[in-house]
Amino acid sequence: MGTREDMYGLFASVNKINLTDDQAGQSAEEGTHKKNISTSYDLQARMSRKGILWNWGYHDEQNAKEISTLIPGFLDYDTDGYSEELYFAALREVPFELGDYADKFVLEVGCGLGEGLNFLSRVVDAERMVGLDLSDEAVKRANASLGRTGLSYVQGDAENLPFEDGEVDVLVNIESAHNYPSLEKFLEEVSRVLKPGGYFTHVDLYTTQRHAFLKELQDKELGLEWLLDRDISAQVQAAIHGRLSPEGSFHKALREQRVGAIQRHMAKRVGPEAVGGSFAGYTDSGSTKLLKRMGVLPSQFMPPVDSYRLYVAKKI
Repeated sequence: MGTREDMYGLFASVNKINLTDDQAGQSAEEGTHKKNISTSYDLQARMSRKGILWNWGYHDEQNAKEISTLIPGFLDYDTDGYSEELYFAALREVPFELGDYADKFVLEVGCGLGEGLNFLSRVVDAERMVGLDLSDEAVKRANASLGRTGLSYVQGDAENLPFEDGEVDVLVNIESAHNYPSLEKFLEEVSRVLKPGGYFTHVDLYTTQRHAFLKELQDKELGLEWLLDRDISAQVQAAIHGRLSPEGSFHKALREQRVGAIQRHMAKRVGPEAVGGSFAGYTDSGSTKLLKRMGVLPSQFMPPVDSYRLYVAKKI
């Protein structure tokens, strides 16, 4: 984002979407919100180093062991593995064997820089894999660095997917839907583009209000049969603690960055919020509290997350 006011606007609109009881009333401001989201992720796409995955992560020893068996040595370079574990946990709940994707179309909505879908392409050999994101810069970078035959990325809106009816076998959505003004429009699009018998695997952070609204939508006739509702908060918090430990990837990255002492000091105190610190019980430092009172930082980066959940649904 270009200005502090733009960033504050983004935080405010994300909080409003996830804390309001009037979920249907979001459409009036959705244009501004989507512009803020797109602009923000455009900037992150230009600034992020290669290999960055935009999620809070997941950790379970058995889950990690299975990945290491499928991809020997994958933890040896450039990753702590937590973000990949989240993708793997989501895909493993789809009732297809990993070897049964040869004729499948896998779509990820909200793919960011594309690293998560690229990881999944190493786990399953699908006929076609496409990542979609609202950020044009993220999509351009993903295609330039990761795109190849069978794996590509497109710019698009989660609430108006640029795909035909009944085209997709598996739709993946990882820690993205909390940014969507209309969760209902998104689920309608999921149902529209899935083939009958196709699967939707979805993980996201949920406030009390947003979760209650999802429950209402699950009772509507959207053409989806909900098969799994799992609270994975403990596994997500384990990943956050791993990243924020003194030897974890968060502090390792700070040590390796060529930035000044002031910037490093600020990032060390403010950065944990970006990787889910408050959800895992981390509290603001004294300097962060002071910066919030002074208005240098927004009073609330993220809405108060009640749970982190994994859902699987089947197109009827």
